[in-house]
Amino acid sequence: MAEGGGGARRRAPALLEAARARYESLHISDDVFGESGPDSGGNPFYSTSAASRSSSAASSDDEREPPGPAGAAPPPPCASDAQEPEEDEAGAGWSATLRDRPPPHFEDTGGPTRKMPPSASAVDFFQLFVPDNVLKNMVVQTNMYAKKFQERFGSDGAWVEVTLTEMKAFLGYMISTSISHCESVLSIWSGGFYSNHSLALVMSQARFEKILKYFHVVAFRSSQTTHGLYKVQPFLDSLQSSFDSAFRPSQTQVLHEPLIDEDPVFIATCTERELRKRKKRKFSLWVRQCSSTGFIIQIYVHLKEGGGPDGLDALKNKPQLHSMVARSLCRNAAGKNYIIFTGPSITSLTLFEEFEKQGIYCCGLLSARKSDCTGLPLSMLTNPATPPARGQYQIKMKGNMSLICWYNKGHFRFLTNAYSPVQQGVIIKRKSGEIPCPLAVEAFAAHLSYICRYDDKYSKYFISHKPNKTWQQVFWFAISIAINNAYILYKMSDAYHVKRYSRAQFGERLVRELLGLEDASPTH
Repeated sequence: MAEGGGGARRRAPALLEAARARYESLHISDDVFGESGPDSGGNPFYSTSAASRSSSAASSDDEREPPGPAGAAPPPPCASDAQEPEEDEAGAGWSATLRDRPPPHFEDTGGPTRKMPPSASAVDFFQLFVPDNVLKNMVVQTNMYAKKFQERFGSDGAWVEVTLTEMKAFLGYMISTSISHCESVLSIWSGGFYSNHSLALVMSQARFEKILKYFHVVAFRSSQTTHGLYKVQPFLDSLQSSFDSAFRPSQTQVLHEPLIDEDPVFIATCTERELRKRKKRKFSLWVRQCSSTGFIIQIYVHLKEGGGPDGLDALKNKPQLHSMVARSLCRNAAGKNYIIFTGPSITSLTLFEEFEKQGIYCCGLLSARKSDCTGLPLSMLTNPATPPARGQYQIKMKGNMSLICWYNKGHFRFLTNAYSPVQQGVIIKRKSGEIPCPLAVEAFAAHLSYICRYDDKYSKYFISHKPNKTWQQVFWFAISIAINNAYILYKMSDAYHVKRYSRAQFGERLVRELLGLEDASPTH
């Protein structure tokens, strides 16, 4: 940029307003992710995780991509005019002749379904998803398991049946690890760097360890149950029902694996031997997420049950298994004209056509290595010998489906039936200026990069406790997602205007309220 620093500062407010106007046209809010400060106006066109880099339309460049201003100049004519359809592609229904089509009709107003009072506390929002009746069931199941365990392995004289108050405190201690990022919850009582005297006084370490030893959501397998996650599935079902009843998503949503990697500070301090000793997760966690707010609408857990074709290793490599995940995540989305954004492993013509018949529309990034390219024209999947100019693109249509090949320091291919191929968008880059693209490319970049912001901000608030049992790992991940969802509802409520808590402050308050250390009111 040629202008001096003073000119850049003068232009900044105008660019920010233009960016916000453009987000609104793509149904993106730039408010929900802010940490109660001026950072809520951040640029969503970036990604930092390896997973997000593979999914972002603009990931081939090192520059961050600010959004284009509303009313930007139209891009030059696309390269598709110069392409001639091949006979086999024409026979398969693909044509270079483009036609406009209206976007999927959507009138529903997304957002919370229940108006929370300004006095609502952090625990009030958390209990929209994990109410007392769920916690009472955990109390019953934990006491049942402790009784049966002692009948089989001998009496435990130090055990006393757990109460609802203790179960809330137990959860509070576990949730505290998502704020302090300590690897062991026992650090609270250690007297070291992560110790917390006020929390430690609520319950003794010995009592906490007893509850941890016997803690269960489902104590025993029923005769009809064969699912490997039977010890946590009732809780996941209850959580899903709560998500559905508490929130209506916007039209645009994303299917992806949320970032739940190890805490980077812990990894940096680990020795190589300690890293080798840590067990790999035996499951894959996928979500359907509202891309305008970050609210996770649905969770799907794929369990690794041996080395068979449905195991986690196969899931990582076989697009048909990713399609199975997508169908599971979208089973409640039929007939609502949602627009679903997908990464390369899910994107396929067969799946998108199946979803279109159900009233679900899609926009996905394609990869010759990761995607199921069955039914797609070969000429669109092969890179030309001479790279085109940046911003040039070629499009072919089949029915409502558009296959886009867009060039930006690399070829990026998209499949969509949600956006008109003749509608043009633009991406603005600090060094390169405007890069023309189809509207589908701009929308994909905006929404997927926005979800990367969720990962970057909220993945660090996942509970750090790492149990060995798979069902417990799933349980604590689900609890972490519930807390993040609770915070999103809090930020959309009147309570946020009374006291603007950041995500970290919200978590700290939730912990203290669960432990009975705070008057449950955000006005204090």
